[in-house]
Amino acid sequence: MFKSIRWKFIVIYFLLVFIAMIIIGIFLLQQFQQYHLGIVRDNIAQTANNVITTLEDIDWKSNKNDIQQNIMEYKMDLRLEIFVIDKDNNFTIIATTNPIYLGQNAAQNILETDLIMGAFTDQELEKDIPGHSKNMVYPLYDEHSRVIGALYLRRDLDDINRTLDQSIIIIVKATMLALGITIILGYFIARSITGPINDVTVKASKMAKGDFDQVVEVKSDDEIGQLAKMFNYLTDRLKSVLQEMSNEKQKMDTIITYMADGLIATTEDGEIIHANPKALEMLGRKEEFARDSSFDDIFSSYSNVLKYEAIRLDEDNWSGDEIINVNGTILRVSYAPYRNPKGDFGGSIVLLQDITKHEKLENMRKEFVANVSHELKTPLTTIKSYTETLLDGALENTELATHFLQVVDTEADRMARLVRDLLQLSNLDYQQGKWNKKSIDISSIVKKAVLKLEVSAKNKNHGLVFVCPEIPYIVSVDEDKMEQVVLNIISNAIKYTPDGGQIAIHVEKADDNAVLTIKDDGIGIPKEDLPRIFERFYRVDKARSREMGGTGLGLSIAKEIVEAHEGEIRIESGEDKGTKVTIMLPLKQENVV
Repeated sequence: MFKSIRWKFIVIYFLLVFIAMIIIGIFLLQQFQQYHLGIVRDNIAQTANNVITTLEDIDWKSNKNDIQQNIMEYKMDLRLEIFVIDKDNNFTIIATTNPIYLGQNAAQNILETDLIMGAFTDQELEKDIPGHSKNMVYPLYDEHSRVIGALYLRRDLDDINRTLDQSIIIIVKATMLALGITIILGYFIARSITGPINDVTVKASKMAKGDFDQVVEVKSDDEIGQLAKMFNYLTDRLKSVLQEMSNEKQKMDTIITYMADGLIATTEDGEIIHANPKALEMLGRKEEFARDSSFDDIFSSYSNVLKYEAIRLDEDNWSGDEIINVNGTILRVSYAPYRNPKGDFGGSIVLLQDITKHEKLENMRKEFVANVSHELKTPLTTIKSYTETLLDGALENTELATHFLQVVDTEADRMARLVRDLLQLSNLDYQQGKWNKKSIDISSIVKKAVLKLEVSAKNKNHGLVFVCPEIPYIVSVDEDKMEQVVLNIISNAIKYTPDGGQIAIHVEKADDNAVLTIKDDGIGIPKEDLPRIFERFYRVDKARSREMGGTGLGLSIAKEIVEAHEGEIRIESGEDKGTKVTIMLPLKQENVV
């Protein structure tokens, strides 16, 4: 119950009034008591002066009866007792308004001894016995101003005590009444304050559960009303901000989920708190594994540099990158810190980039440069050496000079073919070549190529068979470029097929494509070399290919030309099992049924 601010308000209000009434009551009682005690003291002092004045005219040592008679005149006040004590007679009470004490020793538990002794030393003293009596004592003198006795007056305070008790009862009743009224008024006052606060609390609770369509009724223009207005304003702003945050979060989640790179976030201790699908795909992990793993669980097995503790201890930047190989995939792991509100290390963001293709292209570039250099170096070296021999006197030998010049001419032709092929590849790469496309029967292109290579095939006793379809298959191609492709494929089949081999050429239709198939039973291509067969300067048997005059660029050029015609070229082969080359080109619409 007392957890409610309403009851706290009532209790505080109650305590304030209660403490105030207690303080006021105590103050009033003290003042009341002091007032009545002051009156009693004044009365006692006046009576004492009268008695002392009476005793001055009496030789009370020898006329004790006269003293007793004079004192008895003050017996009208039944609450006041008067005692005359003889100093020289062992504290004997020689006169009193209470006859039962007459002749007794005042120091024997009748009167206050310390007051009597004070009077005998010429002091006027008084003493209050709480809740019982007020005592006052005066010294008595002889004609020589010597203290010969004491006048002791004792006033009963029962009437004052009863009055004080009644006053206390009245104050307590007034306090109880005030407290009762305080509780009732406090309840209604607290309710008027806590009611709107409870309303705000209930609405805030619903907002905490996600319901932001809450409006507090404004009933006044005071602070509570201002609170209600600010709550409504806050609700509107919060709804707007949360909507914006939700939109931004959705955008960010979409970006992170579908980004081409992998992204992993870790805590300060290296625990994985988020990994996007691409990161899991790159690492070959499942989402459950990443959620229950740490940075070291994933990366430490790939590189000794990727240790989370080492990264944390590098306080200069907490960032870096490393190249790792994950199941044949080359990844660049870049990591950078994010800081907590205090600016300290709060965790790491790890970016994974698949650079397999980039590394492959870089290696191909290096290999390409090396191959071009080698291909040019060999004929240049030959030309240089033969030229130097001729210059050193071989020109005088006509037969030898003629042979040397034929070699130089052959090597120059070889370099010219290499440069021509390189320029053609460059034009194809940068799409600078002009295509003279026209509609033509694919069979006519194949026939021309077969006729041009028929002599070469006969020289090696090859059976060159071309099965021409009965109906034309019209394609839109550059006739010269496509003939170049067919010549290259058939010439390769002739080169790498032993004497007496068979080369079969077919043209057929498959779906919406014209399919040209060139199959031989030659030496074939090893399975491990097939993925790289279209790479520039790649040769399965480099020495043998170079001896046959190839540049290593023919298949690369063929692939570029076919793909430029929106076609596809495929090679199927095996070592000593022959080779099958398939070229597919899209048919013109009139051939599509």
